Amino acid sequence: MNRLSTRKQLGAVIGAVVLVGAGGWVAGSQVHSPADAAAARSAPKAGPVTVAVQRQSLTATVVTTGSVEFDSPEPLSLAGAVGTGTAATAGGEGAEQRVTKAPVSGAEVKEGDVLMTVNGRPVLALQGAVPMYRAMGPGMSGDDVKQLQKALGRLGFEPGGVTGTFGQGTAAAVTGWYTHKGYQAQQPSPDEQQQLGTLQQSVSSAQEALLTTTAAGAGSTHPAPKTGTARSTDGSTDGGTGGSTGSGTDSSTGSGADGSTDSSTDKKVRAIQLKSAQKSLDMANDALSTFQASYGTKVPAGEAVFFPKLPVRLDKVTVKTGDVPSGQIGTVTSSDLVVQAVVPGSDAELLRKGMAVDLTTNRGEKAHGTVAALGADAAAPAPQDGGGQEASAGTATEGAGSETGEGDGGAADASGSNPSAPVQLRISVPDPGPMAGQAGASVKVTIKIGDSDGKVLTVPLAAVRTSADGKARVQVLRGTGVRDVRVTVGLSASGLVEVKPDGAGLKQGDAVVVGK
Repeated sequence: MNRLSTRKQLGAVIGAVVLVGAGGWVAGSQVHSPADAAAARSAPKAGPVTVAVQRQSLTATVVTTGSVEFDSPEPLSLAGAVGTGTAATAGGEGAEQRVTKAPVSGAEVKEGDVLMTVNGRPVLALQGAVPMYRAMGPGMSGDDVKQLQKALGRLGFEPGGVTGTFGQGTAAAVTGWYTHKGYQAQQPSPDEQQQLGTLQQSVSSAQEALLTTTAAGAGSTHPAPKTGTARSTDGSTDGGTGGSTGSGTDSSTGSGADGSTDSSTDKKVRAIQLKSAQKSLDMANDALSTFQASYGTKVPAGEAVFFPKLPVRLDKVTVKTGDVPSGQIGTVTSSDLVVQAVVPGSDAELLRKGMAVDLTTNRGEKAHGTVAALGADAAAPAPQDGGGQEASAGTATEGAGSETGEGDGGAADASGSNPSAPVQLRISVPDPGPMAGQAGASVKVTIKIGDSDGKVLTVPLAAVRTSADGKARVQVLRGTGVRDVRVTVGLSASGLVEVKPDGAGLKQGDAVVVGK
């Protein structure tokens, strides 16, 4: 065998040995004893979970979601029936009240505008604090008449002064106003015309009866009592008849010395008849005068609606053409925008009227507002037709500052004993900017409730513990152990809280324990 062949054999043997050794090592590394397996599965030795103390500025906020709405929603209804047109029946009210032109949702209503029509008659908008509650016509007085006169003057129809009494000047102004709007002012109904005729006939009949009675008395040789001045002590027919049939020469007997055939009883009867006829005439004249004082141009109860402030916006309309306009017919709002939101009671305790609010639309556009009302004062009227907008109840809190001051207008008692009970929040938006025209849209509401005084030491809320003595403490990792450090807690925000250590036991970068 030559030397080259021997070297090859030696190399092959060495390679085989290496392979066998490697395979044994691999097999050995994959085989574990029961003790090794148990040790591999055991948990590492327990130790505290720590977070480093940081120095930074804190801003505490309350964050929620709100709904953009129009302000001051109020129900809209008519105070009574509209008047009658030229086709009214003799009954005075014509056909059943029906909407002939419905109000238009979203329309702006100004003073003097026609809101809708009923039976072809207008329902007109006026400004005034006293609601319409009755028909107004000649002879009536009151604050409602005064505000009608003011409204007519603002519309350019001078009522002859703001007297509070509906006179001929007011009637003329109402007539001119209706004519300007293309309608006829309400004139006396057929019933009223018939009643006027009846009263006038009563006066004529009473006058005729008085003249007849006076003429009958004029046939006597004794002068008859003057018309309307007949005197009788008590109007009784008891004139004392003893001697009325006697034949003596006394003036109370049947025939006197002057040849008169009138007895004392006859004269008393004629006096009573004259007085009764005069009284009937006076009563008929009084009834006619009273009726005429209220006879003429009127504003029916259903033909005017007074709003405390104009213009207003028709937000919801619940009637359509052909409906009977009974009950609520819609809702009106102002043209101003507000944001309605809901926050938990614990957050509401931190809020005050007048706080600044940042608003963010879904497109990231910004607007600013002010907390206008909290709790019951901020609650919007419940929707009447089931289709109203409701503010979103989903909220998130970024901070719950513990050092906010107490002040008027807060909502500390709005949530009662339940800190999680929802509290209504209304935010005024004087300049809606990008929110204009977005009624019904959702916006993010951010209210800043406090700032730290510059940069302060902060730790996670979970790091603060209250000991048995009621003092706040944090645990600081020192080498292999921990040490309690007493702190004073300040503003909190975003899960962090400001801490002020007693002494120098805590500084930036220290590790505080938040769990184990």
